[in-house]
Amino acid sequence: MQRMACKIAGVHFNNPVVMASGTFGFGKEYAQFYDINKLGGISGKGLTLQPKAGNRGIRIWETPSGMMNSVGLENPGIEMFLEEEMNFWETIEPAKIVNLGGGSIEDYVQGARLITEDTYKRREQGLHGVDLIELNISCPNVKQGGIAYGIKTEIAREVIREVRKATTLPLAIKLSPNAENIVEMAVMCEEEGADAVSLVNTFSAMKIDIKRRRSVFDNGYAGLSGPAIKPIALRMVHQVAKHAQIPIMGMGGIASSEDAIEFIMAGASVIQIGTYNFMNLRAGEEIIAGIEAFMEQENIQSLDEIRGIV
Repeated sequence: MQRMACKIAGVHFNNPVVMASGTFGFGKEYAQFYDINKLGGISGKGLTLQPKAGNRGIRIWETPSGMMNSVGLENPGIEMFLEEEMNFWETIEPAKIVNLGGGSIEDYVQGARLITEDTYKRREQGLHGVDLIELNISCPNVKQGGIAYGIKTEIAREVIREVRKATTLPLAIKLSPNAENIVEMAVMCEEEGADAVSLVNTFSAMKIDIKRRRSVFDNGYAGLSGPAIKPIALRMVHQVAKHAQIPIMGMGGIASSEDAIEFIMAGASVIQIGTYNFMNLRAGEEIIAGIEAFMEQENIQSLDEIRGIV
């Protein structure tokens, strides 16, 4: 396994397989099915400053080769996470990534401060704390009509700059594929001091109930994920890797070790598994084993040999 190890901003990953936010909870449930200590990392369920009940109505809709979700960041809030879920995270080995959302710049900044303060207190006590903050800028800006922070580069710059000031922890920015220019967005993240980018988040999508003559989702649109988006996500990772110098956590429809290897060859330092966790409860274990087998077959001693090779 040592030859599969990776680093992002000083954070060690035993292997490049990370569980994506919103698809793995905080790991407890999946630990019933396999040893989650085999994973490289876990990006926990998206957190906001205050607890959120999430969206009403239908939240999940299966599509050909994927799914749409309109969960709405249902979560216990940062303080409850730090008080309860972090106790479980202290017992496991994978790199620990907090996915942070917010409806305003102030929410993001306060959330980042709370996570940072808690981590340093834990480290003073000989514990581990959080390794990395993954900033979810696909959240709607409640002060500016609900337009997502991650659509326009200059609006995203504002929130990233303020969060970067608020934390000394490694910071990754999770990019929306709905951004006006994802390469420009990634380069801006690098300029503002981000340590990495995660891409891509879900695509904005829709399903209409033709009998009721309306969208099946109360919010109208939902986020499309799963194998259907993989070729587009892979292209975006490849484009960003050619222009940004900071590491990439690549994701979007990965459902096999071959998919994961493609993202690494496109330039990803680590990859994240999302929707496939719902299709295969042992997805992480399976993909790690597949990458390892490929490296054996191809006599690859380190993933650096193939990272960004395309």
